[in-house]
Amino acid sequence: MIRRAALGALLVAATIASTACGGGDPGRGGQQEVHVTLRDSRFVPDEFEFEAGTTVTFVVENTDPIAHEFLIGDEEVQRAHEEGTEPHHGAKPGELSIPIGETRRTTYTFEEPGTLLIGCHLPTHYTYGMRGRIIVTE
Repeated sequence: MIRRAALGALLVAATIASTACGGGDPGRGGQQEVHVTLRDSRFVPDEFEFEAGTTVTFVVENTDPIAHEFLIGDEEVQRAHEEGTEPHHGAKPGELSIPIGETRRTTYTFEEPGTLLIGCHLPTHYTYGMRGRIIVTE
């Protein structure tokens, strides 16, 4: 219960920050900027909701003493990354490698309604629970 309340507060803070950074009306298409912190091998926040057609710039800060990834995609994409061998990410929208103590950005347009996942696929991170969810509404 406490975790859900804390995540809800963080999501509200991320939404307010998004609007303050020129992101427009949250969840109404257009463009937004959202800040994500990587802490304790978790995405904070780890759940988002956007309207289809929204372009989001994720600003991802790694505060952990280990490197992480931030990879957006459906279950098939996440499975491919879990089994894959790409050592670094950053060239494709929605895919980042974030070294220790660094902040990286990626911009992703959510075209279709549905549910996407965020994952880190460095060894054991995804199975440990380093994942999130993005709900894309009509």
